[in-house]
Amino acid sequence: MNTRLVAARVLSRVLQDGQSLTAALDNAFPSIESSKDRAFIQALCYGVCRQYHRLDFILSQLLDKPLKDTDVKSLALVGLYQLKFMRVKPHAAVSETVLAARKKPWAKSLINAVLRTYLREQEGLEHKADKCQVAALSHPDWLIKQIEQDWPEQALNIFLENNQQPPMVLRVNLSKTSREDYLQLLAGQDIAAEPVSFCRSAIRLDKPVPVDLLPGFSDGLVSVQDTAAQLAAGLLDVRPGHRVLDVCAAPGGKTAHILESQQQLKELVAVDIDESRMQRVSENLQRLNLHATLVVGDAANPASWWDGKPFDRILLDAPCSALGVIRRHPDIKLLRRAEDIGQLQALQKNILQAVWPLLAPGGLMLYATCSILKQENEQQVQAFLAEHSDAVELPLFSDSSLGTTAWGINGACGRQILTGESAMDGFYYACISKQ
Repeated sequence: MNTRLVAARVLSRVLQDGQSLTAALDNAFPSIESSKDRAFIQALCYGVCRQYHRLDFILSQLLDKPLKDTDVKSLALVGLYQLKFMRVKPHAAVSETVLAARKKPWAKSLINAVLRTYLREQEGLEHKADKCQVAALSHPDWLIKQIEQDWPEQALNIFLENNQQPPMVLRVNLSKTSREDYLQLLAGQDIAAEPVSFCRSAIRLDKPVPVDLLPGFSDGLVSVQDTAAQLAAGLLDVRPGHRVLDVCAAPGGKTAHILESQQQLKELVAVDIDESRMQRVSENLQRLNLHATLVVGDAANPASWWDGKPFDRILLDAPCSALGVIRRHPDIKLLRRAEDIGQLQALQKNILQAVWPLLAPGGLMLYATCSILKQENEQQVQAFLAEHSDAVELPLFSDSSLGTTAWGINGACGRQILTGESAMDGFYYACISKQ
């Protein structure tokens, strides 16, 4: 088995078939026994997706005409990524990548020529790439323009952060242990970590580790969840006896955190349209020994699943472009299109309109996305408030014990976390009360 060939085939499924990188890797990994090989394949695939626009530009400079064979193109990108960004010895990177093309003799000679020419002319090629904005920032042109429009002062840092590997962050189950005690457990396993000052459940690891090495993971002491996502439970301010609705709940991290943070809820109903993703919610809750009412249903059509009883709190984790989590899912830069944003904005509006009647008077709805685009976030909430006289925006308090928010940028409505702030993913939150 040639790991470069496996990586190239995974990338082809992303580039040609539009499959997510996560799904493509999940399909490939069952046949890979070695954990070392899986880690190498994953590093290649994530790396190529992060640096795709730069690598693609350089490859175009090395070819007389564009490659129509996606498998061969993917293999060439894998080779270039090793030479530029990995500590693989150049001769090994070239020989193993060329070997992966052995079933296509013409491709072997082409890839060999491309990689050896790159090694000879690397400095000049990289200089050319630095002069091309799309290549230098490794983002598609439409996304560069959109981010520069919304965040002109912060845009460059967002691009840089999007191309970094994100930290691994843990959510301590405070219903079972304290953060201080769990930090001691990590120290006992020589896992370096630090608490996040403004989120009492969050611990950031110095280096990622496999979850099966985390003490107490199988017993539900801890889960993996970015700090930005962990803020939701505190912002929702759930109280004993509340009936809570979690809309678009999969994969269930926020669902679980709400249940961990308040043991005396009347009921938590988690809704998602995707049955397979709802299965992940069920699995997450089982590991943590938590219970919620799980409903597979369309959030935009509550009549098909709602029992008519109002909710005291609603978390609407709206479908979005996910541009705030590009660090974790770099294939978003390849799969997302400019025209998707308007369609997502319309869907968000439909869901907002549909679930608002389910909120009891005096109740709170927390609108959340993992996007950094204003039209999905503050502009969406502004429009909703303008159309609903019984809706009032409330200030955000992330945790009653920590006081006001110590994160994010105040917008026209809500607060925006930009990618990389305090090592967090990009997220948006707005809290709306029903009068």
